[in-house]
Amino acid sequence: MDNRGPPPAAGTAGPVRAICRRHQMTSDTTLLSRIDHIVVLMLENRSLDNMLGFLYTDQGNRSPSGQSFEGLSGTESNPGGNGGKVTVFRIDHTQPGAYFMPGSVPGEEYHRVNNQLFGTLQVSSPSPAAANEGFVTDFGEIFPTRQGNSPNVTAGDIMGCFPPEALPVLSRLAQGYAVCDHWYCSVPTQTLPNRAFALAGTSLGLVSDKACTAQAKANKVMFDTPSIFGRLSDKNIDWRIYGYNLQPLTRANFPDTQQAGPQHFGRFMDFKNDAAGGSLPAFAFLEPAWKHDGNSQHPNDDVSSGEQLILDVYNALRTGPGWTKTLLVITYDEHGGCYDHVPPPAGATPPDHSAGEAGFDFTRFGVRVPAVLISPLIDHGTVFRVPAGSVPLDHTSVLKSIQQRWGVAPLTARDAAAPGIGGVLTLDKPRDDNPLEGVIAPVAKGDNPARAVTSHLERVYSNLVAEALLPGD
Repeated sequence: MDNRGPPPAAGTAGPVRAICRRHQMTSDTTLLSRIDHIVVLMLENRSLDNMLGFLYTDQGNRSPSGQSFEGLSGTESNPGGNGGKVTVFRIDHTQPGAYFMPGSVPGEEYHRVNNQLFGTLQVSSPSPAAANEGFVTDFGEIFPTRQGNSPNVTAGDIMGCFPPEALPVLSRLAQGYAVCDHWYCSVPTQTLPNRAFALAGTSLGLVSDKACTAQAKANKVMFDTPSIFGRLSDKNIDWRIYGYNLQPLTRANFPDTQQAGPQHFGRFMDFKNDAAGGSLPAFAFLEPAWKHDGNSQHPNDDVSSGEQLILDVYNALRTGPGWTKTLLVITYDEHGGCYDHVPPPAGATPPDHSAGEAGFDFTRFGVRVPAVLISPLIDHGTVFRVPAGSVPLDHTSVLKSIQQRWGVAPLTARDAAAPGIGGVLTLDKPRDDNPLEGVIAPVAKGDNPARAVTSHLERVYSNLVAEALLPGD
């Protein structure tokens, strides 16, 4: 599936103001007190390189003020078999099928991620240094077994990454506000364990979606542990989870969400109404549409539909009365097997004493994922990370920030050790410009090879409804 295109001319990613800096003081929560609404949109299964690796490549991977961004140079490669190499390439978004790249669902399971990072399915503890050289090999092993493939998929397609002009919404927001170049998913594995870490600071030892759904069937709850939603309820702080066109899947995940009243759940239209009416909760968590024709951006769903979702979320917040007191976090639960060149760090704090599935000890982070932080209190073109040698940003950094803002107790040792993101807020006066002025979401060309395939998370959702853990529609 060849969607390689010539490198775009410098500057095609859009203007970025020359005042650009890397902020490293994530412990600074001075301006966090001015935030009344933290909104998280968590999308599906894309790595940082896959979505934003080329963000500043044409500027030498430096922001306009000279600060470095750990993106792609364009020379990164993976062994491709037969002694050859496959070099990373820009997906040509003008070609049919581009927004369905890589054309098949890559390996996202724990052992497949090990294969991508270490070249072996099982990794000892303590683990060796990751080389990130197994992406092509692993994809070559996986895609012949997946449904809904394009007939032209090759192992090298996993090295395709979107240039900024292909993703004008996400890229302009990253340039216009803040992008994190060292934000890692919490666990080197699939969706459900990572979403559990994002909202509860633990997956109770589970590293596979299969085990999570089996746990839900056996115990009538997926993760029998407190979550951030219960912590907020204990302090009478409002929260709401929004599905897209269905009841949110997260409703079934924790005892405190299962037991919460219906006022805590809604759909995307409810979110837009709440934003417009000034009734957003303190913490809002947004889910995409899970079906194969949805907008989650899960490979090989339509990435352009996810661009429209991001645009709709941003516009709803920016035009609402609570905009100046809002912090929007756009991130992805895991990398989903998509290529990234930066080895994830070890040294993660195990959240609890749960026995790890597949022998995993929870001392490694997962692969880098995109994380874009948006607020009128964030300066243009910010590159945000923590100082070298400190605990890196991961999904539990959102939990830490909620805890810092509203005085909520930590859930586990993992989120207690995490850095917050309040330090990204540096402006005393809210900005009134709009980095997405005139930007429209792209539209995919060609047919989706997975258009008739039931998505993995759609099956999970259906199973939760069948077990009466979610209300049917």
